Amino acid sequence: MPFNTIQLEHHPQGHATLWLNRPARHNAFNAQMIDELLQALEQLHGNDRLRLLVLRGRGRHFSAGADIEWMREAAELDYAANLRDAEALGELMYRLYQLPMPTLAVVQGAAFGGALGLIACCDLALGAEDAQLSLSEVRIGLAPAVISPYVVKAIGERATRRLAISAERISGEQARALGLLTETAPADALEALLERWVTALMGNSPQAMRESKALVQEASRHSLTRELRRHTEQSIARIRVSPEGQEGLRAFLEKRPPNWSVEPES
Repeated sequence: MPFNTIQLEHHPQGHATLWLNRPARHNAFNAQMIDELLQALEQLHGNDRLRLLVLRGRGRHFSAGADIEWMREAAELDYAANLRDAEALGELMYRLYQLPMPTLAVVQGAAFGGALGLIACCDLALGAEDAQLSLSEVRIGLAPAVISPYVVKAIGERATRRLAISAERISGEQARALGLLTETAPADALEALLERWVTALMGNSPQAMRESKALVQEASRHSLTRELRRHTEQSIARIRVSPEGQEGLRAFLEKRPPNWSVEPES
């Protein structure tokens, strides 16, 4: 199946690499990429011979989050249309989280906004020490709604509150300390680190890894309900059409401070 915004590579050893492939746009999400990722994950879910999925971004950055043009379009949509967009993103995160085989993200450069959701949905994540990660949504009047259940599962409530409220940028090393990244390495050693992890995982029993993943998910399933997913999707659709959400998006697109910005005291 041909894709325009992603690439899916199957390796003869029995694992696959799913590439975010919009390097000129820093692998930012848009509706087409979300739809193509959903198609790819549906295809992968039914592949019983697949032993490992690696999720990567082409170019300098893992993903800059939402695409500016997509955000510009979202600023003009009503609540119902925003809800449909949120439901598609919510389905993407859920499918990635629920994939039966182990998943491993590889993070370099920037990983902002929804990109942290992709990382949190994977079982393991490797990153460059100098990577820059941020839940940046509050800077433009939004909230990391749809991805929040997965980020909380990955790093806990307190750390998620800190990142969601502050929108601070953290390094790959800081992300490792929080548990969002499993291991880090200098940028020029990231490929060697990935090769080591792939070799180790491919030495494990494929069935046992799937069974172990399913057991852990079952043990924690009570907190990831359909009702919670619907709440997060409705939350982001609601805030996008709110006055502050609209002002934040307009200010971002117009490259100016939003009207709530306060000048620092001298």
